[in-house]
Amino acid sequence: MPVGHIFKADTVFIAVSDPSLGGTLTVEGWVQDRTLREAIAEFNRGHYTMLYVTGGPLERGALLSEYHTTAELGTASLLRMGMPKELVQVVPTPLVRRDRTYASAVALKRWLDAHHVVLSNLTVVAPGPHARRTRLLFQKAFGDATQVGAFAAMDLDYDPQDWWMSSNGFRAEIDEAIAYVYARLLFDPAAELK
Repeated sequence: MPVGHIFKADTVFIAVSDPSLGGTLTVEGWVQDRTLREAIAEFNRGHYTMLYVTGGPLERGALLSEYHTTAELGTASLLRMGMPKELVQVVPTPLVRRDRTYASAVALKRWLDAHHVVLSNLTVVAPGPHARRTRLLFQKAFGDATQVGAFAAMDLDYDPQDWWMSSNGFRAEIDEAIAYVYARLLFDPAAELK
C-alpha cells in the first residue's frame, strides 16, 4: 500500500467548518494575520453581530509593545485591516500555562455574563486543524445553552490534502489530533477552574 493511502485521511474532521451563522464570532488574538483576515471575511459573509477577540498576556515582545495581551494585539490588527471598532470587543484572558484555548473560552463566557449578554450561538474562528478542538473547548465552557460552531481558516503552511508530505503539515495535524483526543477524553473542565 502506498504511504499516501495510509495517511490520506479526511482532514475536515480536524479542520471542521460548521459556522453558526448570524450570531457572534470569536477568534483568539494569537493567530496569524491571515486567519484574522479570514475572520473578517467570515464576519461579513455570515452576518454576525459582534467579533470577540480573546487572548492572554504577550509572552514575547511585551516590553516593546503598547499591547499587553494577544487579545489587544489581535484587535489592533483587525482594526488596521478595516474591521469597524464598534463591532470588535477585546476580552483578555489571564495567564495560564496549559489549556489556553479553554481559558479564553471561560474568559469570554465570564465577560459576557458580567455584561449580561446571552448568546444563543457563537462561531469560533481557528487555524485549520485547531478548529475542532477549539469548538469542543468553547462548547465545554459555554454549555448546552449556546450552540458553538467553527470556521477553519486556511492554513497556507502546507497543503491540507497532502498534509503528511511536509513536516509542518505532519506536526500540525498529528499534534492537533492528539490534543483533540486529550480534550475529548481526558480534559476535566472542573479541575481547570480550581
